Amino acid sequence: MTNATRDPEQQKVLLVEDDEGIAAPLAAALGGGGYAVTRVATGREALALATDDLAAVVLDLGLPDIDGVEVCRRLHDQHPGVPVLMLTARTSEADVVVGLDAGADDYVTKPFRLAELLARRRALIRRAQAGAADAEVESVEAQDVRVDLAARRAWRGDVELDLTPKEFDLLAMLVREAGTVVTREDIMREVWETTWFGSTKTVDMHVSWLRRKLGDDAGSPRYISTVRGVGLRFETGD
Repeated sequence: MTNATRDPEQQKVLLVEDDEGIAAPLAAALGGGGYAVTRVATGREALALATDDLAAVVLDLGLPDIDGVEVCRRLHDQHPGVPVLMLTARTSEADVVVGLDAGADDYVTKPFRLAELLARRRALIRRAQAGAADAEVESVEAQDVRVDLAARRAWRGDVELDLTPKEFDLLAMLVREAGTVVTREDIMREVWETTWFGSTKTVDMHVSWLRRKLGDDAGSPRYISTVRGVGLRFETGD
């Protein structure tokens, strides 16, 4: 089933959820918040209707046709600038990591509080808009890592890094503050625009993925060091 609001000036959110008991109140809440909601129940519909001008995709991983992780991966490949908030009943950390590694920017586990989900969705949209309008500094560098803030692209040496939107924001912050310890709380505040999620496990997972993409070793890091009890530091190489 597809259901969309009609105001062309509203920001567009694609809601992909086959459970009517979740989809109906969530679509109503998003619409009441001023967003134009297109609601679908399958992965095929989501992939067919996704466009680059979406403000966000709210994606259930338990879809009836295509696995939600695969839908997320295709959305990220086809529309890399669109943030994805995934909904999952899979509570193990491994399942969450698989979904985030497929390109999702954040996740909420079922059952969830509607206020929490809406707050996370707002944060994703604000970060995407802020990235598109990033201003005074065009790029930042440390060692052989260069981050182009305006184009939202990053390289290690001559190799471009394939980063999700959140991975890019995290790398940009760490490289900008290279040589300085950045706390996990500051990262949550800037990258996720929140201080109340309660756990910084999401930060640790994203750092792990960044290290892997940079070819870094957590045991003997060249780029991202963990300062125990304090936070993270991007090394300057000096």
